[in-house]
Amino acid sequence: MAKKKAATEGEAPEKSKKKLIIGIVVVLLVAGLGYKFMGKSGGGAAAAKPKPEAGAVVKLDAININLAGGHYLKLGLALQATKAAGEEAPEGSQVLDSAIALFTNRTMADLSTEAARDKAKAELAADAAKQYPDKVMDVYFTEFVMQ
Repeated sequence: MAKKKAATEGEAPEKSKKKLIIGIVVVLLVAGLGYKFMGKSGGGAAAAKPKPEAGAVVKLDAININLAGGHYLKLGLALQATKAAGEEAPEGSQVLDSAIALFTNRTMADLSTEAARDKAKAELAADAAKQYPDKVMDVYFTEFVMQ
């Protein structure tokens, strides 16, 4: 009986090691598949679309926007068109509309820091890219005067 006990004690750690190795392999396989399906392996949409080349800059007329507390913002914008837009550079009315919606009723304190202006500009650039796909790649402030 002592021989049987010794044999089973030696087998248990061996089986446990095999189960552990199989478990690790399964976890790594699942993680690898998840990584691939999430687009991180280089085959995703972000890697497939190259950054567009810059084209013409389209300057828009400045607009006045009402801020909170009876203040106003004089905002001038320019759109950085892509080279792919060619002669069909966007006229910009949709971006001006987005700017009005973004800035109306904001306080002067909300917009007085460089970080706040950079954040607002990034939001406008993202809106412009959605509104004018493959035609606008950035937005520039040409005037930003609060009173």
